[in-house]
Amino acid sequence: MTNLLASIGGVRFARRSANFEQTVRFYRDLVGLPLCETFENSYGSTGAIFGMPGSELTFEIVEATQPVPVDVHEQLCLYFPDAAAQQLATKRLQQAGIQPVESHPYWAANNAVTYRDPDGREIVFAPFVFGVNEPETAQ
Repeated sequence: MTNLLASIGGVRFARRSANFEQTVRFYRDLVGLPLCETFENSYGSTGAIFGMPGSELTFEIVEATQPVPVDVHEQLCLYFPDAAAQQLATKRLQQAGIQPVESHPYWAANNAVTYRDPDGREIVFAPFVFGVNEPETAQ
């Protein structure tokens, strides 16, 4: 079977935000995602693009002009090499008074912590890297 994805050079996930400025600050200042680019009135949209250095995977937030229905179980999962790195990453959220929310049983069983962004979407901080050092309890 031929690998049909061989020619893809990158992937971007985009979502609309009804709380655009708060959400950009949340991901940039509290979560710590690197902000690569912002744009205003580009083809009628305003947005922010986040990415990791050396990665062709980006995450885009676009300002919504109308309320956006949110599936609260839609998750962005951030994987950290160990518990110390995970705790360091969540420290800014804790210092800002943001409290974790109930995690999916898989995440709770594997010591991950879940928060909600200003739009109500879940962001999971896992103390392991998927496919690299997953805990033995992961099924």
